[in-house]
Amino acid sequence: MRIVVVGGVAAGMSAASRARRQNPDVDVTVFERGGAISYGACGLPYVIGGEVPDLGDLIARTPERMREQGIDVRVRHEVTGVDAGARTVTVLDRDAGHTRTEPYDRLLIATGVNAVRPEWARTGLDGVHVLRDLANGQAILASLSGATCACIVGAGYIGLEMAEALHSRGLHVTVLEKAPEVAGRMLDRAYQQRVRAELERHGVEVRCGTSVQELVGEDGHVRTVQTDHGPVPADLVIVAVGVKPNTTLAEAAGARLGPTGAVAVNPRQETSVDGVYAAGDNSESIHCVTGRQVHIPLGLTANRMGRVAGVNMAGGDARFPGILGTAIFKTFDLGAARTGLTQTEAEGLGLNAVSVDVESTDHAGYYPTAAPIHVRLTAERGSGRILGVQLVGQPASVKRVDVVAALLHQRGSVRDLFELDLAYAPPFSSVWDVLLVAADRLGREMGGR
Repeated sequence: MRIVVVGGVAAGMSAASRARRQNPDVDVTVFERGGAISYGACGLPYVIGGEVPDLGDLIARTPERMREQGIDVRVRHEVTGVDAGARTVTVLDRDAGHTRTEPYDRLLIATGVNAVRPEWARTGLDGVHVLRDLANGQAILASLSGATCACIVGAGYIGLEMAEALHSRGLHVTVLEKAPEVAGRMLDRAYQQRVRAELERHGVEVRCGTSVQELVGEDGHVRTVQTDHGPVPADLVIVAVGVKPNTTLAEAAGARLGPTGAVAVNPRQETSVDGVYAAGDNSESIHCVTGRQVHIPLGLTANRMGRVAGVNMAGGDARFPGILGTAIFKTFDLGAARTGLTQTEAEGLGLNAVSVDVESTDHAGYYPTAAPIHVRLTAERGSGRILGVQLVGQPASVKRVDVVAALLHQRGSVRDLFELDLAYAPPFSSVWDVLLVAADRLGREMGGR
């Protein structure tokens, strides 16, 4: 049996490797349009900021290593078409410039997402970038030479991480965000404001409620970002306004898209077309709290989806368990994390949600390195079911998010959280950890204690 994988990064390589482990007799071929496979794209801002020395440090496995393990990896080979009836793909060799037809028995489409490029960003001016892959990272590094002022359009994960990265390179950084606050889809308002305050404390200029109208250049290089509130000088522009699932090949194969606009898959990562699977950032999944289909592209999700697809394509039986949208990021000295639903999201879904906010220290207050931590715990009134949590504090302290994520997977309640036996020692936590305090307060708020 021949398995063909389109896309050689997170989901694609996880699937290829797992398929070979599941059944060493299968023939696995991976086509990757870029020049590298199996790299950590989430590390790109830290290479650009200088914390990670080289882009090559992000590469986990090389094509040569995968070939030694029996996986035929072909980089700079772009799959341009799918004939699901004939079970073939059309492949362009980007170096040789010719195409050929390749057969498959099982096909995985792991084409990820595309960065959104608004019309104003399609100017051809030098110094204008998105950040999705190694090539983008290399282009941004090249643009740092001689740059003095950067403008980041969009204040989501990438925009916030890039603000710190470019600031650390000595550039004056301006962040433009169309929404009223930064981190708009990740956190509730009060927690968004804490993130914005951290950016501004370090000298990053933040302009929310601001829309870009055009980019103005000189001698072929960007010089100004024109907004509805006036011009912003910039000789380096990062366009970070969002991503959209790359569904072109899946649609060509006849696969159905879901309500999110991503590829619809069942828990086995099968599409609506026999023999065709999809996994990773191009696919939607089920949210474990709401039971609804969502498209939340994150690294662990892509790797886990690929693993499930690989098992099943090779004759096994695996199921993707769904997601919570658990996410964490750092900007300067502040970490922020969330899992499940925010209060805003819960209300938007019509849930009877209630939240409490707790401000405490991340470990015993008398310990010299104690620092503030803010927690918002959200639950469903009546049932007491936890819906989500948000944390803002020192970067290491907000990994507490994983405690709540684990409970959410088990449909845990506020009482379940309060009764957890959490570790205590002054360098790590107060005797009553901030999560336990939040659970206690929320339980009383809902009339449980």
